[in-house]
Amino acid sequence: MADPRPDKERPESLGFATQAVHAGNAVDAGSGAIRTPLVMANSYALPEDPSELSWSGFDVPLYTRNTGANQRALQQKLAHLEQGEDAVVLASGVAALHGVFFTFLRTGDHAVVSDVTYEASWRLFADILPARYGIEATFVDTSDPDAVRAAMRPTTRLVHTEVIANPTTRVCDVAAIAEIAHEGGALLSVDSTFTPPPLYRPLADGADLVVHSLTKVINGHGDAMGGAVIGAREHIDAIRAEAMVDVGGVVSPFNAWLIARGAITLPLRLRQHLASAQRVAEFLAGHPDVAYVAYPGLAGHPQHELATRVLGGRGYGWMLAFALDGDADLQNRFVADLRVITSAVSLGHDESLIVHVGTTGARAARWPDEFRRHGHLRFSVGLEDPADLIADLDAALATVRG
Repeated sequence: MADPRPDKERPESLGFATQAVHAGNAVDAGSGAIRTPLVMANSYALPEDPSELSWSGFDVPLYTRNTGANQRALQQKLAHLEQGEDAVVLASGVAALHGVFFTFLRTGDHAVVSDVTYEASWRLFADILPARYGIEATFVDTSDPDAVRAAMRPTTRLVHTEVIANPTTRVCDVAAIAEIAHEGGALLSVDSTFTPPPLYRPLADGADLVVHSLTKVINGHGDAMGGAVIGAREHIDAIRAEAMVDVGGVVSPFNAWLIARGAITLPLRLRQHLASAQRVAEFLAGHPDVAYVAYPGLAGHPQHELATRVLGGRGYGWMLAFALDGDADLQNRFVADLRVITSAVSLGHDESLIVHVGTTGARAARWPDEFRRHGHLRFSVGLEDPADLIADLDAALATVRG
């Protein structure tokens, strides 16, 4: 009879927090170190007879563009955390997105894409892929299953969406979209950067591929770049072979090591992110000088009930968008007066980050009216004491209204 006890040699037997610590880690055979060491090598020793090896293979470490010790350790951790068969880690979140699109789309293919999406995803489908490879894309509101169904064509090979859309926080019913994609013979890829496990696992709701910018909350410390795709092994192997080995979008050993280290505390950090974001969003929503707040955890959010169902009441993310009732100059003066919150791009760091985004560009035409009227402040709520964040926001609001 199988031993029922949890065992770090069988990560699938462990709870999420224990997986975050132990999955992908092993005692180093050479030094005896109990933590997978940083291996800053670009080549690995070959067997005595290498004639049968594939120089483009990735099953054993040969060359770090193909695979490396730290990359493999991180991939194992992420596959367990997302409950997927396998994972591939790449140089950035955009490299991961490109890896999916590059691997599974060909000239003449069609994709259905969320009309509110990360800037790089928008540019790839609006400009680069059509112009260079003849790949067509239809942008639709993926929170509306009927709109997705109407956009499907016989040539549709991929549907791509985000769970919580960047930057409007619109919520997608992944299970409903997966059913539509599969009925049409297409794969569903989901950018889940705003909703890392255990907050949400798109694979469990039918997604074929889950993409993360590891640069963000999975690393969590603002000191490394990386991206990941998790899914069935046959799909991940295809991305490895084409987007990693042949295109070369490999993550560096140091970044893989940093991200694996950062992911250990993901369960603890996420708990703080979620609790603080809810408090901050409620404060902003109740302030008379704030024009709007977009956060799925607020009862007034247009998809609050859907978010509660999709995310299972575990939380609503740490990202929110809001704006003061005023012009761009007012938004910028408000940001400049903040003393705890940092004005910078990126998200999911230990420190809270805020950036004012204007209303120009083709992507902005798809945003809600209040976003186009005021612009928005994209706010990544960090790990600081939420009372300090609220006091900082309150003081800056008072200053600009002086």
